[in-house]
Amino acid sequence: MRPSKLLSLLDAARAGMVVLLLLLVAAPAPADTIVLKNGRRITAFNVVEAGDKVKYETSAGELSLPKSIIDHIEKGGSVPMPGAPGADAASLAITPPAMESPAGGNEIAQAAVHDGAVDRVYIAKLEGQARGGGGASAEVPAAVAHHAAAMFELAHGDMERALADERTALTYAPQEPTLLMNMAYLHLRRSEYTQSLEYLERARRYAPDNPDVAKLEGWSYYGMNKMDQAVTEWKRALTLRADPEVQSALDKALRDKQEEDSYKENESAHFNLKYSGAAEPGLARDVLRTLELHFAAIESELNFTPPDSIGVILYTQQAFADITKAPGWVGALNDGRIRVPVQGLTAMTPELSRVLKHELTHSFVGQKTRGRAPTWLQEGLAQWMEGQRSGQNAPALTQVFAAGHAASLGKLEGSWMSLNGDQAAYAYAWALANVEYIIEVDGMGDIERILERIGSGEATESALREVLHSDYGDVSQSTNDFLLKNYVH
Repeated sequence: MRPSKLLSLLDAARAGMVVLLLLLVAAPAPADTIVLKNGRRITAFNVVEAGDKVKYETSAGELSLPKSIIDHIEKGGSVPMPGAPGADAASLAITPPAMESPAGGNEIAQAAVHDGAVDRVYIAKLEGQARGGGGASAEVPAAVAHHAAAMFELAHGDMERALADERTALTYAPQEPTLLMNMAYLHLRRSEYTQSLEYLERARRYAPDNPDVAKLEGWSYYGMNKMDQAVTEWKRALTLRADPEVQSALDKALRDKQEEDSYKENESAHFNLKYSGAAEPGLARDVLRTLELHFAAIESELNFTPPDSIGVILYTQQAFADITKAPGWVGALNDGRIRVPVQGLTAMTPELSRVLKHELTHSFVGQKTRGRAPTWLQEGLAQWMEGQRSGQNAPALTQVFAAGHAASLGKLEGSWMSLNGDQAAYAYAWALANVEYIIEVDGMGDIERILERIGSGEATESALREVLHSDYGDVSQSTNDFLLKNYVH
């Protein structure tokens, strides 16, 4: 997400808004975590019990779940901002398919995972029995145990081990649709849409009328910017079973599709571009050429290549506002697809080039971290990549810090969508300053290592401690010292 032109902090101060900027940035609304009995964790707002259901809100809209499948609800936490990188398939409340447990399956799962850990000795025993020629009667328990381990690891953010255990489960039950769907689900959470579809196609052969197959295929196609296929699969899923998650996803996709049906298309090696018929074809070609140049630069900086084509949509100003529902200060958006208003432009401009690089950075960071990067790191790095630096805002930022009112990075992890324009200006400036300090002092290699740790499920502050040997407070203090030394005289 990139802001439209906002007052700089110094301009705001001159305009008499110093008091406003000295206030703490409004903290995101607290979020709760709904923990399902199968280990799935759903981060949500406004969780309310209503009869035999629990109602809650996510970026997919208002949803509900039966109490019978909920283990408990944890209060507090943060949630990816709606409309931000990672608020797509990687972050929305997409419930993993439930596995129908075979006879004794619950006992096997409880023996495989107990006392807050995976029992590898017990699982190895089951594997030995399966390899000993016991046939399906021995192979199924090994598959169930590895599946239970995968669900436990997913619930604790260890995506790599979850994938490894689910993959091993499939070696013992290669035709089990739920295991195939869960492999697809895990790849979907990692924004690996092509791999997800490969498992779903196998699952459909064994379970042609399973609504979860169509549901997950819809998300995979949506992530690949194939809107028609996504709509088809979600409609099919709803004919097989009512599902509020699918209905919310379908409603959003239909809004996008209605707007984009008249759009023209173009593509390049890494991008699929749609643009309003009112836009100049020459501008569309310029956008693709510019994006490819930026792709190569960011790929080199972050040592990462997104696996799938990235969707880009060029809107009129009104269409951008109608589709994204973003605050007025938002000048462009990346919610899995790069959305940019270009009304009035006929050719590439330096400002549009910067906007494209900013939003493309979000695509890289979102996929590299599996949608887990906090907003301050996303926005700070995107600004740095597009070429912004902290010189103009350093005096005001250091004044805020000296007054003891600097925003905690922890409070900038979640949604910024509720911020007004002045608060957003401060949040962007402070995020940039912290990222600039890390890069200028410790190098882009440290940013890369921080992103990798976040992608593996580690909390951001923990990743900073491991890589920089600093917590949030230390980084903020060092950022202020950096600003004073380099910009404030």
